[in-house]
Amino acid sequence: MDQLNRALLVAYLVVWMLRVLTAASIHGPFYRVWDVLEWVLFILIMFRMFSKNLYRRREENQKWVNWWWKVKSAGAGARARHADKDHKYFTCKNCKAICRVPVGKGKIIITCPKCGAQIHAKT
Repeated sequence: MDQLNRALLVAYLVVWMLRVLTAASIHGPFYRVWDVLEWVLFILIMFRMFSKNLYRRREENQKWVNWWWKVKSAGAGARARHADKDHKYFTCKNCKAICRVPVGKGKIIITCPKCGAQIHAKT
């Protein structure tokens, strides 16, 4: 079982729990949404588990791992930048690079090291 199947299994269990918890209070079309979503996830998990096209499953898993890594790293980087009180961070509008500048320098012009664009900012 690869990382994508584990994530799908967790999603399946969350949907199953939501369906069970809302079973007594909600009836009708909203309850059906949980039911359909649960079946779709179950079929997708079984399809991936018993598929013989390993090359495609590895590709899918690698795309998932790459996407998940970006999500995790962005969160960790944001926490680290927020904890750093000695520097202020600016994002370049052209290339989305993050530029670090010491706090307390007043109004400055920052030149992006990646693309050379200038950022007018106050630290």
